[in-house]
Amino acid sequence: MNWIYLGIAGLLEIAWAIGLKYTEGWTRLVPSVITGVLLVASFYFLSLAVKTLPIGTAYAVWTGIGTVGAAILGMVLFDEPRDALRIVFIALIIAGIAGLKATSTS
Repeated sequence: MNWIYLGIAGLLEIAWAIGLKYTEGWTRLVPSVITGVLLVASFYFLSLAVKTLPIGTAYAVWTGIGTVGAAILGMVLFDEPRDALRIVFIALIIAGIAGLKATSTS
């Protein structure tokens, strides 16, 4: 269950990170409230995961999921660069996440 909590936390991190763009510096009420709720929910699920997962592993996977998701959605939603080298480095982050999961004892 701890890995499921961590996955949910990571997906929520993607959502709140993208939500930051829509808050326009926390000046728009509705996007700001939604982003804040997503942020708190992400931390909540991360806190559930770290009850049994090592903090270093959980935090690295959580931020990795958020980083990969935000980078991909940035390309899709905000027309950020899509060059090959950027894709390679995103793939390396994914490999790191998979490696941490594969070598975790919890």
